Parts: sequence; structure tokens; C-alpha cells
Amino acid sequence: MEEIITLDYGSGGKKTARLIEGLLVPAFSNPALDALGDGAILDGCEKLVFSTDSFVIDPLFFPGGDIGKLAVCGTVNDLAVCGAEAKYLSCALILEEGLALEKLRRVTESMRLAAEAAGVQIVTGDTKVVEKGRGDGLYINTAGIGFLRYPGLSPKNIREGDAVLVSGTVGDHGTAVMLARSGMMQGALSSDCAALNGLCRAILTTGANVRVLRDPTRGGVATTLNEFVEGTGLGIVIEEEKLPVRPEVRAACGMLGLDPLYCANEGKLLAVVDASDADRVLEAMRAAPEGHDAARIGRVTADTPGRLVMQTAFGGKRILQKLTGAQLPRIC
Repeated sequence: MEEIITLDYGSGGKKTARLIEGLLVPAFSNPALDALGDGAILDGCEKLVFSTDSFVIDPLFFPGGDIGKLAVCGTVNDLAVCGAEAKYLSCALILEEGLALEKLRRVTESMRLAAEAAGVQIVTGDTKVVEKGRGDGLYINTAGIGFLRYPGLSPKNIREGDAVLVSGTVGDHGTAVMLARSGMMQGALSSDCAALNGLCRAILTTGANVRVLRDPTRGGVATTLNEFVEGTGLGIVIEEEKLPVRPEVRAACGMLGLDPLYCANEGKLLAVVDASDADRVLEAMRAAPEGHDAARIGRVTADTPGRLVMQTAFGGKRILQKLTGAQLPRIC
């Protein structure tokens, strides 16, 4: 039977990795692409970082944001965790016939405000319209360019004994969108959608030995940490009791059989740093608005090579693999 694309190819988990590593990377292979960072580092008069992303989230508007804010923040964040100073974005809109102009105005105003807050400019773009029933309202593609200011960030730098930090509560975005989509619950829970370039700058100017930064979007914290160590002689152990999770997120995920560690985040980052620098980095993170709930959640170890293990609150251990299947499609 011919293999087809299914929703779990967009989950950020195992099938996404299979698609990228098995089809796309071999087709387009070059040194900048093969590094598989959140952005490609390019040579020029200055080192440039270039990233692109597409946004198909449903619904278009959700507590804490909308598709426009998400498109700007998502691309800025991909540049920032590469160590870049984000400068310029493109914006391509795919509009479905019948989309209310007022909705489009709301989205573009949201993009304007998000770009202004992040200190970036939207300098080029494109618009296409498809027939009614072919586009689900609105899709957005944004590409971003920044100047590399803090080179060398990579999972390849991770060493045994390093500390694993997270900048705040996990699973907020995925849970907020899930609730908005289902209409099951209303409450104070909002997406964490935010630009992280200021937080990255605060971390990287401490002088600490920062190995890697990454924003754990699709597939969540568990999938991103797996990506750091898969195929290596190192593993990561995290402690359940130290994971910052909002009670509302925990309750909603428990009701629906989901795990906050696999829910998307759009305003959080993971940092792996030298253990001796962890307290200094945490202090810098907590001083920034986007990092006030930052926590040290685990460590790098040689005892569990290639694996992510969670020390549970009950004293046991649980192996956390990459996300399998589509826990929540169209989350970004």
C-alpha cells in the first residue's frame, strides 16, 4: 500500500523526524541544512541566521494570542535560540475565499504589535487566495533573518554533568489551544505565546557556558530533550517534582489523557548549561518577564545513553520517548 501523509507527520515527533531526516534532508543536503538547527547559519559579510516556519493553527484566535502573534513570535524564537539577533521577517498569507476582512485586520494588527515588541521589521511578503473550502480561513508563512551574535550553540556541546533548565511552566500553549478548540472549558489559562529574544540575550550575556538553547514547540519538552541526546553516549534525567506545570494544565491534560511534557510551548525555552553556571543563568532568566518561573529540572548523565528518563514523584523511573502519533494536530 502506498504510504501517505497523515496528521502525525506534523506532530513534531517520530514521524516528523522520519520525514525530515529520511526525505527532505537527503533531497536538499548541504552543510547549513544538515545541522538541523532551528535556523540555518549562513556565511556573508556577517554570519546570518535564516529560518522559516508555516502556521496552520486551529482556531485562528485563542486565549493569549492568535495566528498572527504566533507567526511572528515563532520565527523570532527560532532565530533567538540559535544565538541570533532577529532583524527582518517576511510574511506570506494564504487566504481562503470568504474570510472576514475584520479577522484579517485583527491578525495583521497583532503581527504589527508583536513585531514592534520584538524589535523586528516585516519587510517583504506575498498574498494568495484559494477557493472556499480549500484553505480553512488563513495560513501564514514567515521567514526570518538575523545576525549571529552568540555562535557555537549546539546539542553537540552537551557534556556529562550539565544542568538542564526550563524558562517556565510547560504545556501552556498546547493546553490553551486544546481547550479553545473543544469549547469544553473556560478559565484563566492562556497560551504562553511570546518572543524570547530578550530572554535569550539575558542568558547569553551572563558569560555562562551555555551549550544549547531550544524552544520546545511541537512535541513539547520531552521530544526536544530526546533530540538533544538521541544517538549519543549521553542521556538526560529530569525530576518530575521540579517540573513547573500549572494546576490548570495538569487537570486538563489528566482529563483528556495527555501529558504536559508532550504539549507544545510557544513562549518557553530549554537551556543546557555547565552545572557550575546554572544558578547564574537561572537568576538571569528569572529577572526577565518571560523567565520568572524558570527552574532547574534535570542533568545530563552517561548512565542512560541516548535516553530521556524521568525520576517520578513516587521514586520510580520512567523512560520518555519522542512523541508518537498526533497528540494535538494543528497546534501552531
